[in-house]
Amino acid sequence: MANNNASPNTPMEYQSETGRLNIFGFWIFLGAEVSLFATLFAAYFALKNGTVGGPLPNEVFDLNNTIIMTLILLTSSFTSGLAINEMRRNNVKSMITWLIITLLFGLGFLYMEVSEFVHLVNEGANLGTNAFWSSFYLLTGTHGLHVSLGIGWIILIIMQVLKRGLTPDTAKKVFVSSLYWHFLDFVWIFVFTGVYLLGMVG
Repeated sequence: MANNNASPNTPMEYQSETGRLNIFGFWIFLGAEVSLFATLFAAYFALKNGTVGGPLPNEVFDLNNTIIMTLILLTSSFTSGLAINEMRRNNVKSMITWLIITLLFGLGFLYMEVSEFVHLVNEGANLGTNAFWSSFYLLTGTHGLHVSLGIGWIILIIMQVLKRGLTPDTAKKVFVSSLYWHFLDFVWIFVFTGVYLLGMVG
């Protein structure tokens, strides 16, 4: 339902009551996601010393590879922000361009993560090796799954924008998908710090 009292300066995604409620509801959803990842981090830190029977993380982690993955994901967060900026300027073509670039960075991140998993398995660190590696794959794999879902979601939104144009409804969807993408980058910073950096020195 459109809000006829909305200011002309109000962002398009906030110009309807439904849009505002949906965005608020999505913030609540992100709160649930925070709880999920907090639980996974708690499990990881509870089990991180269970390394008997497998290689230690500092023996098999490739920090340079992880730094590149981190830079790729952080850059994708920046390009996602640029897409929202172009949306606010009603520049649909540029918005979609930045969204596609964001997707390419996301796919690059996933490729490097899968390659890392293959490397770790070849080094004898698989899901069933010990408690540490089980918790590692559960945490990083869940994050990777969320990135995959985010990519699929953004692709569907791009298709809707191309079909319906930029409306308060499609603008809301672009905006909440950007929030989701920024959230995944935020979670990854904790993964990078708590798992990889501490794993290398531990």
